[in-house]
Amino acid sequence: MRAVEISKPGGPDVLTPVEVPVPVPGAGDVVIKLDYAGVNRPDALQRAGAYDPPVGASPLPGLEGAGTVSAIGAGVSGVAVGDKVCALLPGGGYAEYVSTPAAHCLPVPNGLSMAEAAALPETYFTVFSNVFMRGGLKAGERFLVHGGSSGIGTTAIQLARAFGARVFTTAGSDEKCGVCNDLGAEVAINYRDADFVEVLKAEGGADLILDMVGGDYLPRNVKALAMDGRLVQIAFLQGPKIELNFAFLMTRRLTITGSTLRPQSDLAKAQIADRLRAEVWPLLEAGTVKPVMDSEFALEDASKAHAKMASSTHIGKIVLKI
Repeated sequence: MRAVEISKPGGPDVLTPVEVPVPVPGAGDVVIKLDYAGVNRPDALQRAGAYDPPVGASPLPGLEGAGTVSAIGAGVSGVAVGDKVCALLPGGGYAEYVSTPAAHCLPVPNGLSMAEAAALPETYFTVFSNVFMRGGLKAGERFLVHGGSSGIGTTAIQLARAFGARVFTTAGSDEKCGVCNDLGAEVAINYRDADFVEVLKAEGGADLILDMVGGDYLPRNVKALAMDGRLVQIAFLQGPKIELNFAFLMTRRLTITGSTLRPQSDLAKAQIADRLRAEVWPLLEAGTVKPVMDSEFALEDASKAHAKMASSTHIGKIVLKI
């Protein structure tokens, strides 16, 4: 089958088209003939040699996709050959066929294209598990998400708004801020022109912050939190190490937590999938929320897709057409 591999750690140019064997499903797994695969920043980290796949996972990049189930392994129930699904993948999405646990598959929502469905799993699993399951966001709370025009950001804005939160976000241009407002953000802060700490403090502070920036955003996030506020960290674009005064956390009863999705157990991911199916898929089918699509590249042009992502000029999701 056609696939794209990481020939060596490096920049987008190390993504190389290859021919590899079609995977065979193990017990509890399905094989999906992919129509589209999503492109995500963890793929870029893996390409750079900074995010190894879990033991036993495909070394090919690609953590989400959508297509048709072509084979099932022993013990699989609830998914059949011929089903149209989108799925969270342990790796291997940059290929014509991929194997993944059946419990990590979800039906393609009615009304969405296969390209849109491929853009769902990585961001929706990440946002829902961190904002609602880990962060405990409730209706009426003030929620700040950084990088509002990213795939994570556009998803978080819509879901938080759909569940009744007041949504604040940051983005790097007036155009991106406008998109965030259109998606439901009450306030979109151009971080080149304004200080999000001062904006949130004027509103009483954020009850929950979702951050993927890290670096000097960490102490600023802490200052922007309300009493009993929570900070959920999911990435470190500016680095994971910073000096922080923990006395401020104690006196304001703050909580700092975080997670990465890929290393979690198959059971944990299946539990997230169950929550999404019950609580979020109806919103997708009703059109209340939907993926924001930026651009589409051919599988063999995965290097161009990664270059586009690295430029940070995109708004929403980038996908590969298989």
